[in-house]
Amino acid sequence: MDLQTVDKYINANKDRFLDELIDLLKVPSISADPAFSKDVFRTAELLKGRLEEIGIENVEVCQTAGYPIVYGEKIVDPSLPTVLVYGHYDVQPPDPLDLWDSPPFEPVIKDEKIYARGACDDKGQMYMHVKAVELMLQTSGLPCNVKFMIEGEEEVGSDNLEVFVKANKERLKADLVLISDTGMIANDIPSITVGLRGLSYLEIEVTGPKRDLHSGLYGGAVGNPINILCDMIASLHDENKRINIPGFYNDANEVSAEDRAEMAKAPFSEEEYKADLDINATHGEAGYSTLERATIRPTLDVNGIWGGYTGEGAKTVLPSKAYAKLSCRLVPGQDPDRITNLVQNHLVAIAPPSVKVKVRPHHGGLPYLTPTDFTGYQAAHKAMETTFGKAPIPMRGGGSIPIVAMFEQELGLKSVLMGFGLDTDAIHSPNEHYGIFNYLKGIQTIPFFYKNLAELS
Repeated sequence: MDLQTVDKYINANKDRFLDELIDLLKVPSISADPAFSKDVFRTAELLKGRLEEIGIENVEVCQTAGYPIVYGEKIVDPSLPTVLVYGHYDVQPPDPLDLWDSPPFEPVIKDEKIYARGACDDKGQMYMHVKAVELMLQTSGLPCNVKFMIEGEEEVGSDNLEVFVKANKERLKADLVLISDTGMIANDIPSITVGLRGLSYLEIEVTGPKRDLHSGLYGGAVGNPINILCDMIASLHDENKRINIPGFYNDANEVSAEDRAEMAKAPFSEEEYKADLDINATHGEAGYSTLERATIRPTLDVNGIWGGYTGEGAKTVLPSKAYAKLSCRLVPGQDPDRITNLVQNHLVAIAPPSVKVKVRPHHGGLPYLTPTDFTGYQAAHKAMETTFGKAPIPMRGGGSIPIVAMFEQELGLKSVLMGFGLDTDAIHSPNEHYGIFNYLKGIQTIPFFYKNLAELS
């Protein structure tokens, strides 16, 4: 396999590669909304057909208690390394729709980018692997075995993936997991994610009076759940923006000064960062840079808050209930179950007697680190160096992929996080997009990962 052969195949097929991705993006596979259930199942069937078309064998839409997992494999030689490719075909809800410049499930290409919900997260990045395997099968052949495991519940917590993995350990035997659900620094600055933050997600319900009350008759005499919830949330950070929950940082691993210095070598412009987000200043924990706050430090954020009357016009009501959704991003050393319990107990403890508080845990996940001396990382590093013409920078990501730690626990496999998205791709936001350069660069780079893995193993 050489770069000329790979580029020749991509150039001859790039229009088809784009058309196939666009067809996939047209299906609103929103796992969080039951109204789109048929579309999620339809996407699984579509993927099954695409895998079969390129020559993947034993392709199956594996039913779970929720949405199915699409599995397929191509075993060319049992003595060769086996790559387990993980991705997901479900997408986030597109709301708020009025902030999209074009309908989220009517993909458009402009400025060399594909605009659609799921373009980057994760249909575009997942489908790169399908096309990269097609390229290898149609040119120089697969230098490794490959297994695909593509799920439909990542955006709602992957509730049934662990059940599937535990029940299929023999079928999923491999040497490593390859994932492209992360990003890189820039199109001219390749990087590989070597760390992910963990997650703890909760919902809080604050109840005051048994019914909504007239704010004139009762205001000032009865606890207002929205006011109280706001006070509780405001108390969760101190004046230095550290999380103000006893024991929260006890197990959090501190990154060494040497590693922080290495991270600081990555190109980062505070001014460009602020301009891209249209903000006047960054915000966060004292003593850490913006990049460090977003990658190597724990966080606690309010993801949503509601209660009372929110319709048109005025309604002078003192609400019975108020709600908020909270998420904590965790760093190595922190256990999501322990953090969930800490936050849950703290919220109940700080509530005044005028209200009742319920805290419901949702989902969570462990933090993860990939060692840079791992053969899989070295294969990815060399592959990116081949196609970008420069060595990638090892970087920690701020997001969470909870199943990565689960793969190591249940299958004993390390994961390689070789993503091609950019921070500016607006994933989970209106106008999500994915660069055509990035999509094709992934298809170009992945075959060299297989080549390198076979040679290094």
